[in-house]
Amino acid sequence: MPTKGQKITDKFTGDTIEFIETSADTNGERVSLKVTLKSKGQTVDDHIHLLQDESYETLSGRMTYLLNGEQHHVDAGEKVVLPKNKAHNHYNMDDEPAEYIQTITPGIDIDLFVENLFGMINEGKVKGGKLPFLQAMVTAKYLDSQSRLAAIPPGLQNVLINIIAPIARLFGYRAIYKKYTGIEK
Repeated sequence: MPTKGQKITDKFTGDTIEFIETSADTNGERVSLKVTLKSKGQTVDDHIHLLQDESYETLSGRMTYLLNGEQHHVDAGEKVVLPKNKAHNHYNMDDEPAEYIQTITPGIDIDLFVENLFGMINEGKVKGGKLPFLQAMVTAKYLDSQSRLAAIPPGLQNVLINIIAPIARLFGYRAIYKKYTGIEK
């Protein structure tokens, strides 16, 4: 279970996240993270959050983001909000690290997802920022902080998620694993 002040590091890239506020700290209102991206380029697929807005305040360096297919930048001291139901991504394209505060509203269980994701990355179960297909289906179905891939039509994704995720759970896949977060979903 994520806790305020907890830092997690991607052992392959050196990217770090510190939990400033967890969903439990804010009664589900938000999750705030201090993120340092040393890696360069996109590390996850473009995606859409169905229930949550994300805001970013760049502390140092420059964060690059995509919103509806258009690339933008947020320099140190600037802020941006990426709204729910809009295709987006965020990453570092510069040689120096990008450091920023990321706030997800409402928090729901996104902090559990982040902690779980870093655990899976550090065990080599996530490569190139992409969840394995069956894992992605289970995560999409059973994580309360719902999101979808921007590149696949939502109707098709929903059909795949609802058919494949229950079967994948029979083989032990979970949206959140106890060994990474202390709870299972």
